[in-house]
Amino acid sequence: MEEAISIMVIDDEPVVGQRLKPMLEDMGHKVEVFVNPVEAMEQFKNQPVDIVITDIRMDDMEGIDILEQIQFSRPETKVVMITGYATLELARESMAKGAFDFIAKPFKFKEIRNTIGKAVDAIKAESESRVRA
Repeated sequence: MEEAISIMVIDDEPVVGQRLKPMLEDMGHKVEVFVNPVEAMEQFKNQPVDIVITDIRMDDMEGIDILEQIQFSRPETKVVMITGYATLELARESMAKGAFDFIAKPFKFKEIRNTIGKAVDAIKAESESRVRA
């Protein structure tokens, strides 16, 4: 049996995590939700995850900073950026810095499911190529 994919959701709006957690768990993933990005990054240092879904605009830490820290410490983690302040410039910056995807709020569950499905496929493909190497 395959090991569940671990996902961390970071958003200072509690409703986002409350909505995403049950949907992601129904997909078979292990999910942790954080409203404090600083606490989330402390947890990530001790227990990295496969996928991080993070808001971009938060009070204590920006999502771009989270992306940069994850890319530096564990670049194989897929980072999905979500924001209610979507601009083409912000999307370009996120993708240039290594984000797996960028989703504007309000998002549809189908968008999140599709993006997480693609991230899981990418993780599996990378894992298989490491095994073959």
